[in-house]
Amino acid sequence: MIKILKYGEVKNEDIFARSMPKMNVEGIVAEIIDNVKKNKDKALFDYCKKFDKANLSSLVVSEEEINEAVSSVEPEFLEILQAAANNIKKFHEKQKRNSFIINDEKGIIIGQKIIPVDRAGLYVPGGTAAYPSTVLMDSIPAKLAGVREVVIVTPPNAEGKINPVILAAASVAGVDRIFKVGGAQAIAALAYGTETIPKVDKIVGPGNAFVAEAKKQVFGKVSIDMIAGPSEILIVADSKTDPAYAAADLLSQAEHDKLASAVLVTDSEDLAAAVSAELERQIPLLERAEIARASIDDNGKIIVADTLERAIEIANEIAPEHLELCVDEPFDYLDSIRHAGSIFMGRNCPEALGDYFAGPNHTLPTSGTAKFSSPLSVDDFVKKTQYTYYTKEALSKVAADVAYFANKEGLTAHAKSAVIRTEKKQ
Repeated sequence: MIKILKYGEVKNEDIFARSMPKMNVEGIVAEIIDNVKKNKDKALFDYCKKFDKANLSSLVVSEEEINEAVSSVEPEFLEILQAAANNIKKFHEKQKRNSFIINDEKGIIIGQKIIPVDRAGLYVPGGTAAYPSTVLMDSIPAKLAGVREVVIVTPPNAEGKINPVILAAASVAGVDRIFKVGGAQAIAALAYGTETIPKVDKIVGPGNAFVAEAKKQVFGKVSIDMIAGPSEILIVADSKTDPAYAAADLLSQAEHDKLASAVLVTDSEDLAAAVSAELERQIPLLERAEIARASIDDNGKIIVADTLERAIEIANEIAPEHLELCVDEPFDYLDSIRHAGSIFMGRNCPEALGDYFAGPNHTLPTSGTAKFSSPLSVDDFVKKTQYTYYTKEALSKVAADVAYFANKEGLTAHAKSAVIRTEKKQ
């Protein structure tokens, strides 16, 4: 049963405690990465056989396999995928940045170029669920950014096949290439390249503890989006919230993973009790009841605050991945929310809407990192390059100032490089 905690009557450590995975995987992942660096495709084939029970003849998903998958998916689902893709494009189009140039002083031009990375690698999890939504959310911003090649890595099943809905989503999103490999070995392949899988510049996408650790270890060789922890939802709700709705929304994240975190913060003790009862009614009805039960019992909590304003303060301290604001006038409180990956406004906006369809990205900061990081966006797939141009006349006006500054830092060669161009030839 979910814990009910009254703010001010229990220790703050209990209010803000997070359940974090305690898997010591560093050594295992380091060994996998080293093996892939040395043995490349051979290591990948071996790991597919070991972990996925798949005897592959090729790591490449062929055009024929993609077409077969698309034709096997219900037309209705293809239409929904396309509608979701359109919403995601519409939202992320607004994130595109422009290069700029400043030329308001004679003889001086400065500016910034926005340049997409050449190649991006997207990790799409397999395992207990398929995630075509992740394909759309991660590949569409990359395509909008102008990335030349977007590739996917995702684990095959024992027959060496990729879930058709993954391939259908990749087709809708315009992904360039898809490879049958998962786990830490897939991250290593993207970071270092193999005979089949190209080295990328940026790796994005969620995964298990091994994938997260691999992303951490290859960072610096390539860029990554974030180190994602278990999924989280926090609902700020007042007394008029329907407890059945709140319970259903908590369970929408609890079913992800036994380590997922589902939290309700409310100013109503009656709602707290009613949501707890609803959770007990709804959990046994779920297909993933065992996972949801473990998540709710081990990591779930209901926090009762004295006011709605206090509830929002608590939410800001937790800085959740997903935050639902279940109140009558949610926009009155929007400016008070400082730390959250994605905010869902009002009583008719379940977090699942954002997972699949609305348009904002669902690859979000977890574990409190929303205090300093952001959702995946077009920005993740571009870099910025500056440029500077001065004529000799423009330089001569500031060379002495540059040299003075450089000398203050004790860097006399810097100073000389500025003034030498203004000194008269003897």
